Amino acid sequence: MLRFIVRRLLQAIPTLLILSILVFAWLRALPGGPAGALLGDKATPEKIAELNQVLGLDQPIFVQYFKFLGRVLTGDFGSSLISTQPVLDEIAFALPATIELSVAALLLAVGLGIPLGYVAARFRGGFLDNTTIMATLVGVAVPVFFLGYLLQFVFAEQLGWFPVGGRQDTLIGATDVTGFAVLDGLLTQEWDASWDAIVHLVLPAAALATIPLAVIVRITRASVLDVMNEDFIRTAQSKGLGAPTIRRRHVLRNALLPVATTIGLQTGLLLGGAVLTERVFNLNGIGSLLAEGIERRDYPRLQALILLGAVVYVLVNMLVDISYGIIDPRVRVR
Repeated sequence: MLRFIVRRLLQAIPTLLILSILVFAWLRALPGGPAGALLGDKATPEKIAELNQVLGLDQPIFVQYFKFLGRVLTGDFGSSLISTQPVLDEIAFALPATIELSVAALLLAVGLGIPLGYVAARFRGGFLDNTTIMATLVGVAVPVFFLGYLLQFVFAEQLGWFPVGGRQDTLIGATDVTGFAVLDGLLTQEWDASWDAIVHLVLPAAALATIPLAVIVRITRASVLDVMNEDFIRTAQSKGLGAPTIRRRHVLRNALLPVATTIGLQTGLLLGGAVLTERVFNLNGIGSLLAEGIERRDYPRLQALILLGAVVYVLVNMLVDISYGIIDPRVRVR
C-alpha cells in the first residue's frame, strides 16, 4: 500500500507543475500584464515599465517562471490588492469556514446518498425507487443559490428552526483556538458553542449537499444494479450464500468503485457551490474571498486560490485512488 501511495504522489507532481505554468502564463496574459493589474487605474506606460523592472518582469521568461515557482514553493503569494494583507493570511483566516461547510455537506451527501441509492436499486421499479429518481432530478436541477434562499425563507424566517446565516452566534463568546467553530467548542468543552456552530451549518450544508447527494444516489443505484446482474453474484447465490452476505461482501463492495470516483469529483466541485452558498449564508470563507477577488480583480489572491484549489483537487483524487486500493486490492498492482 505504501508503494501505491508514493506512486500516486509522484504522479501528482507533473499535474501541479503544469498548472503552475498555466497560472504563470495567465498572469502574463492579463491586459497590461501583472504590473498593469497591480497599478489599476494609475497605470501608464512609464509606471508599468518602472514596475516591470522592480518586479523582474523585464527578465527572460524562463527566469521569471523559476522565480515565480520558487516564491510559490516558499508560500509567498504576495499581498492582496484589496486588503493589503498577505494572501496566505487571508486564506488561513477564511479556510476553516469553507472546510467546515464542505465536510458537513460531503458527510450529508455520502451518508444519505449511498444508502438511498442502494435501497433504490434493491427495490427497482417500486415506489421508493421512482420517488428517489424524481427527487434526484429535482436536486440536480435546482440552483444552489435558489435553494439556499428557499431554505432560509422556510426554516429560518418562517419556522425559526435555524439561524438565517453566519457561522456562530456572537453573543455566545466562544473561545477561538483553531478557527474551526465546531472543533473549538469540543476542545474547550464549550458544548453550547459547538452545538450552535452545528446548528448554523445545517442549512448551508443542506443547500451545498443537494447536487452531490443527487449524483451519488444515481451513481450508486446504477452501479449496484450493474453488479447485481454479474455472473459472480449468481454463482454466489447458487452456492447457497445468504442474501445479507452477498449484499455486503459482493454487491456493495464491488459497486463502491465508481461511487468513490463520483465522491472525489463532487468534492472537487464543492468549491464552486461554496462560492454561492457562502454568499447566501454570509459565511465569509474561501468562496467569498474568490468572489470578491474576481469582482475587484485581485490577481495575487486569485492565483493563490487557483493553486490551492488545484492542490486540494489533486489530494482528493489521490485519496480516491487510495480508496480504490482498499476496496479492491487488485488495483494496487496495476
